[in-house]
Amino acid sequence: MSILKKLNTPEKSGKKIGLFRTICSIFGGLLVAYLAMTLLVFILPGTAGESIIIPLMFNTLAWAVAALWISLSSTKMIALYKVFIPSIIFIIAIAFFILGN
Repeated sequence: MSILKKLNTPEKSGKKIGLFRTICSIFGGLLVAYLAMTLLVFILPGTAGESIIIPLMFNTLAWAVAALWISLSSTKMIALYKVFIPSIIFIIAIAFFILGN
C-alpha cells in the first residue's frame, strides 16, 4: 500500500519532471510510438512493403508527442497508466490483425 501511495502522490514542485517520469516518457513513448506505427502498417491499404514508408516518417513525431504526453503527468501512477493502457490497446489491436488473417 505504501508503494501505491507513493506513486499516487504528486510532485512537491511542479517545475521538476523527475527521473521516474523522464524515464517513463522516453521509453514508454518509444514503446507506444512503435506499437502505433506497427498498427498503422496493418491499417494502411496495400502491402506491408508499400505502406511502411508512412509509419517510418511519422515515428519520430509520434515518439515526441507520446513522450511529451507522458511527461506531463501529475503523478507517477498516471505516467505508468499512460504507458501501459495505450500499449495494451495497441497490442490487442495488432494481435487482432495478425490472428485475423
